[in-house]
Amino acid sequence: MNEHTDRRGVRRHETILALVRSSAVRSQGQLQRLLRRRGLVVTQPTLSRDLRDLGLAKTPRGYVAPDGAPGRFTPPPRRDVRLSRALRGFALSVRPAASLVVVKTPPAAAPPLARALDEAGLPEAIGAIAGDDTIFLATRDERTARALARRLAASLTRRTLREGA
Repeated sequence: MNEHTDRRGVRRHETILALVRSSAVRSQGQLQRLLRRRGLVVTQPTLSRDLRDLGLAKTPRGYVAPDGAPGRFTPPPRRDVRLSRALRGFALSVRPAASLVVVKTPPAAAPPLARALDEAGLPEAIGAIAGDDTIFLATRDERTARALARRLAASLTRRTLREGA
């Protein structure tokens, strides 16, 4: 995934959530038409993946968005896989700093990674602030920050080992 593709995906996700929250959207076909009217052309497989990634549920009245952060309906194992993928794709380093975890990314990559971190529902993280290339994750204390940094950095270590092999 490149930066341009990710930005389009973020815009598409935001638009899908806005549409579903503002009116009854009863089918993927209807959603595709609504997106097209807003200048977003999307294939059916991509739209299906978006709906799954956003944690939207199909009800008799149409699609519904979860309360709070997207991903609430996503099972924890899938959230972990998505977070690991996002870390491998965007994070350059993960380090504890007092009760914070500092995640460095390439330019413009911090916001999508911060969103993935929020959606993962990490119990150790109280909140996240993202700039352009840095994310600060707040934790309860230094010990929690060190443990969370180790957990997140494990994805980077696996990437480095695979790329170096």
